[in-house]
This record gives sequence, C-alpha cells and structure tokens, in this order.
Amino acid sequence: MKAAVFKEVGQPLSVETVEDPTPSSGELVMKVAYCGVCGTDLHATREGLTTACCGQILGHEFVGEIAEVGKHAEGNWAVGDRVCSIPFIGCGKCAACATGQFFQCEEKKISGVNDQGGFAEYVTAGARETILIPDSLDLKTAALIEPLAVGLHAVRVANLKAGDRVLITGAGPIGLTVALWAKFFGARDVVVSELAESRAELAKKMGANHVVQPDVSAGAMGLLEQFSDLTGSAPDIIFECVGAPGLLQQCMEIAPYGGKIVPVGVCEQPDNIMPFLGLVKELNLQFAIAYTKDDFETSIAMLAERRIDIEPMITDVVSLDDLPGVFEALRTPTHQCKVLTQISQ
Repeated sequence: MKAAVFKEVGQPLSVETVEDPTPSSGELVMKVAYCGVCGTDLHATREGLTTACCGQILGHEFVGEIAEVGKHAEGNWAVGDRVCSIPFIGCGKCAACATGQFFQCEEKKISGVNDQGGFAEYVTAGARETILIPDSLDLKTAALIEPLAVGLHAVRVANLKAGDRVLITGAGPIGLTVALWAKFFGARDVVVSELAESRAELAKKMGANHVVQPDVSAGAMGLLEQFSDLTGSAPDIIFECVGAPGLLQQCMEIAPYGGKIVPVGVCEQPDNIMPFLGLVKELNLQFAIAYTKDDFETSIAMLAERRIDIEPMITDVVSLDDLPGVFEALRTPTHQCKVLTQISQ
C-alpha cells in the first residue's frame, strides 16, 4: 500500500510503498477514505517531547470502511461498514477500557504514535474502539469527528453551564470546536481571541458571538478590557487553546475570583506561572486532553442529525501524493484551518 512516512526531523514526509497492515485477532483493518492533518502531527516531526520515531506513519483523524475483520474482533462488523475509530487501541481488560476511556489505558497503542497511522491506504483499528457512521453522514464531514470530540471533551470537563461567559484563546481547529460546543450548550457569550484574520472569520461561523484581536503590547489586562466591554463581565471559563508559553499566566491574570481555566492547547515547553495569583483568586485549573468513546458517539450523533455544522473548518482537501508539500506549508499556515487528505473515494 501507499503511505506517507516520517523519515527524520527536517525532512518532508515521504510517500512510499509499504506492507499492508495485518490485524490481530481483536482488531480491524480500515480502508482509509480521509485522514485529517492535526497540529500534533506537525509537533511529531520536529524536535521535542513528542518527536516520532523514524519510519512512523502519522495520522490519527481517519475515517473509512472496514476491509478486514480479525478472527475474534468484538462486534458484528462486516467488510464495507463505514466507520471511524478512536485512535487508541486499548488492552480491553482494564477499568478504563471497560468505561470507554481508552486514553487512560496504560497498555494502549496510539495510532500515528507507536502504531501505524492513517496517512496510508489502510490502517489497523481496535474493534471496541471503532464506531459505525450513519448513512446520513458523509465521510468527508465524518473526518472531523476526532477534533470535534476533543472540543466536546474540553467543554464537558469544564462543566460549562447555560449562561456562562466564555473566553477562548486561539481559533485553530480545537479552539473552533470548543466555540461550537460552548454555544451548543448555552453559553451566554462566546468570545474568541485570535490574531489571524482568516481564522477570526471562521470563528464567527463556528459559534463565537464576538472575535477580538488581542493587543500583544496590552497583555492580559488589555484582553480582559476587550472581553468586559463586549460582555459586561469577566469570563466565567477561559479555554486556552494555543499552547504557547506565557498564555496560562495571562489566563490567570484575566480570570475573576473563583474562575475556571481549561488548558487544551499542547504546550511542550517549560512555562512559568505565579501560583500566588491562583491562590488568592481561588482559581480552578482543569486540564483537558483527548476524549472518551461517548464524546465520539455524541459528536457523530449531532453531526448526523445536523444539529451542529463543522464543515466551514475544512479549507483544503489534498491527495496522499500532495500531502508532503502541504504538510510543510502548514508549519507557517496562511488560510488553512483543517486540511484533509483524501486517500480513497
């Protein structure tokens, strides 16, 4: 099969012919239709905490149809079923696996990290981690289920309530999905802070009541003033969706007494905060990562019922052959938001 392979830091992905995957007795093989490019894929190809091994096939936002079923795979799966899969293949024996919290499984394999990923014609998936896609949902839209589940999980762990005032830093794919879900669950105000004009426009389509361009020189107090002028109050919940050093401290400065901060963006570098500020304000700091099986299932249901619209996020659809060049361009993005690699029809 063809696959885009990470060779080494500083080199583009290489489209090569590699061996087809073979499922274990409890796994499936999926023929990949689409696989989205995620920021963590970019992180994996540079020096850092999450640098991928040479020879790794990246990609964890994949959808397609079942091509092969393992001999003892759980479920009534059939070749041709349209599916998506949570990109964690758990042990199937621990409490985390039993409750659909596969990210917490200590023995999990992660697609695109320590197991083959979806930038390929075929990929293995766990049978219990795979979910059927309704006929009413096309595969192109379904390719956004994974980032949509990340946003849903963040909003759920924040315990967002109807009427809350929300500030979101960053209008990348995760910031946009957080905005969508915050609006869906009844946030009174959803304000997105974003420097890039193209992404600011997307935020308005994805649930934001207001979009502000932060004044870097004015710092946290400048952003708080912008938020307060628009909503009449400080934010009840702040979602930090950029992951850059210094932003967590800014969120602590912006947050009111008893406010909640939810870091969602991936920051791989050491960062400095002033704990005393969180102490005197009695702030709630709740980190959020990944998702549960229920986050996937809820995202699928809401998309299939057309109760949410995520398609404005898709800015580019490219072929597997074109992926290496597009992947490099995403290191300094311009108009791009969510780029999908179309691998089969």
